This record gives sequence, structure tokens and C-alpha cells, in this order.
Amino acid sequence: MREIFNKNGYWAQWVLAGLALVALPFVFSSGASLTMMSLMGFAIIFSLSYNMLLGQTGILSFGHAVYYGMGGFMTAHALNVVGAGKLPIPLPLIPLVGGLAGLSFAFIFGWVSTKRAGTAFSMISLGIGELVAACSLILRSFFGGEGGVSTSRTSTLNFFGINFGPQIQVYYLIAAWCLLCMAAMYFFTRTPLGRMCNAVRDNPERTEFVGYNTQMVRFIAFCASGFFAGVAGGLSAIHYEIVTSSVIGAGPSGYVLLMSYIGGVGFFIGPIIGAVLMTALQISLSDYTGAWMLYVGLMFVMVVMFAPGGLAGLLLMHKPMVVNGTFSRLLPAYGLAFLPVLMVSVGGVLVVETCYHLLVKASEGTAMHVWWLNYDAKSPWAWSGILSLLLLGAVALRKVAPRVAEAFHDAQQLAMRKGSK
Repeated sequence: MREIFNKNGYWAQWVLAGLALVALPFVFSSGASLTMMSLMGFAIIFSLSYNMLLGQTGILSFGHAVYYGMGGFMTAHALNVVGAGKLPIPLPLIPLVGGLAGLSFAFIFGWVSTKRAGTAFSMISLGIGELVAACSLILRSFFGGEGGVSTSRTSTLNFFGINFGPQIQVYYLIAAWCLLCMAAMYFFTRTPLGRMCNAVRDNPERTEFVGYNTQMVRFIAFCASGFFAGVAGGLSAIHYEIVTSSVIGAGPSGYVLLMSYIGGVGFFIGPIIGAVLMTALQISLSDYTGAWMLYVGLMFVMVVMFAPGGLAGLLLMHKPMVVNGTFSRLLPAYGLAFLPVLMVSVGGVLVVETCYHLLVKASEGTAMHVWWLNYDAKSPWAWSGILSLLLLGAVALRKVAPRVAEAFHDAQQLAMRKGSK
């Protein structure tokens, strides 16, 4: 146990992470920033809990939002009971209710679904997710119907004089739980059970051959994942003070899949990057365009095609070159590719925004304003310019790509030779 904590400066990295979470409100002090960081907090827990299934154990779930949602609903009911004076529990401990709810439902559903792996498990998880989503509209006494369950976090017991009304207090509560859950899930990956999850992911047949029960390993990982998903749902209920049936459907289950995969399911830090990026994109892009989900979908397709390891994998590929001082050899090639990438990006955005305007906002006329550009959405000259920008950028990028790949290979080989000395 002591070796696990001492290895690679375990304590130091979490102390630094805690100090960063404490300092962030002093850097980003606006109400919108505090809200965004709070959303990032429980999104990180949710995506890391999903990564315990997909990244660690290799099982793809399409119904993970069930445990997130059930944790949220149980937390909302617990808050109402505490607010009525029937249960003396301070608010900082309430997310445990969500975690225990997620664990309980994961125990029930996981015992059935983890008996199968691969595609069969995915289909079972999808069926369970849709079953619970349908029940949320039928069992109105528990789920509250379409209006959901409302609650109030300020009606609970004061915690050392803190009533958790201001957003800054809610942020620190979510940040504390986020840090605690991240550390616990990271510790899980370093335990023998976490390593066994990796073995089940990589080669379940050989794992069974050496005497381990792969179904039990999947089941334990599933229950642990459900617990942390329930904690995330509980923090969401505390933040929003309302829980609706929308948190249980296929949408949130697909959203957490996007967060985890875009960030990188093969790395612990990957879902953290994905949760931060997706939350920032959802809040920032949704204020400027109604087609923001299309950009997220395009990003997911690009990651699957060109960076299967996710953004974390893409970043960590450069780590040996940075450590061994060969990263500078990549800069000329990256600089050469910058303009084609910019052209493709700008052209793609203009195509999406113009099509969205013509299909969805046709009643507002054809005049458009994107960044510094003013043009007519139906003008052939505008379309010719947009498509020319996009095609020229794509052709230039195709020409530059071999040079970038060659420069990356040379820098990587040089880094390996320096590292072996």
C-alpha cells in the first residue's frame, strides 16, 4: 500500500491539484466562470466513472446515465427530507446518498448485464437505459414526471455557518468531491483489482485460463463505476437544485461516451481533458450557434479517424520528444501545416453556419455575419469563396501531411536514441 502512494510522487501531484482547484476562483472570479468550473467538476467525475468501464475494463456501456440520474434523483429526495427536518445530515455528505444509489442500481443491473461482454453487454446496457428512461415518465411519484424533482440546497443544516447559497461555496464543495473522487479512482487503477480489469480488457480468455473470474471482475468494476457516477449525479442535483427525466435518457449516456473518447479512454487524464473541453464547448458554443452539437460530432469523427488515442494520447505522444529536447525539430513542419489547417477550419465553419442559417433560420433572411465577414447566404460568389477556401486548404494539408509525418518520425526516433543512453 505504501509503495502505491509513494510511487511517482502520488501525494505531491494531488496536493498540487488541490491547490490549483483552490486558486482557480481567484483567477476566474466571475459568476459564469464559477458555474462553468462547477459543471466541469461533476462532468470530470462522470467521465472518469465511465472510463472505469470502457478504458479500464474494456466494456462499452450505452446506459451509464442511469446511475448518474438515479444518484441525482435520490440526492434530490434526500435534500427534501433533510430540508423538512427529518434527517440531520449536512450538505457536504449528501453526495454520498447519490453514490450509494448509483452503487445499489449498479449492483442490481450489473449482476445481469456483466454476465455477457462485448456487443451483448452493450445491447443489454442500452435496453436497461431505455427501460429506466421509460419508467421515469410512468413512476411520477418518484421521478416527478416531466417537471422533475425540485429541491433546495440552502434548506439543509448549516456546515460551520456555510449555507451553500453563493456559487463560490457550491464550487468548493464540488471541487472537494471532484478531487476526492479523482484520487480514489486513480488509486483504483493502481490496485491489483485495477490491473486485473486491464487484463480482462486486453485478454479475457487468458485471464480465465489463469483462474480469474472475468464476470466477477467486470461486476466489481461496474459497481465501482456506478458509485462514482451516482456521486456525480448527486453533485449535479445540488448544483441545479432540480433533477428531470432528461438526465437518464440516451442523450447523457452518449454525451459521456463523447467526453471520454475525445479526451482519450486509454489514459487516466483523458476523460478529464474531455470533460473540461466538452463542458467549455457546450457553454461557449451554444451562446454563439445553434449548431454546436454538429461541431462536437465532427470533432468526435476527427478524433476517431486521426487520433484514436484521444487528445490525451496525442499530447502524450510528444512527451518523449519534449523530455529529450527533440520537439523543436517538429516546429517547422507544424508551422507549415498551420495555414492549411486554419483554412480547412474556417471553411468548414462557414459551410456549417451557412447551411444552418438557410435550413433553420431562413425566416430571418439571407444576410449573414460570421466573425468579421458579412455576406449573402445564397450568393454564388460567397459559396464559391467558401468552397474554394475549404478545398484549397484540404489540398494543401494533404501535400503537407507526409512532411509532418516524416518530421514526427525523425524526432521520435532521435528522442528514443537519446533516452536509451
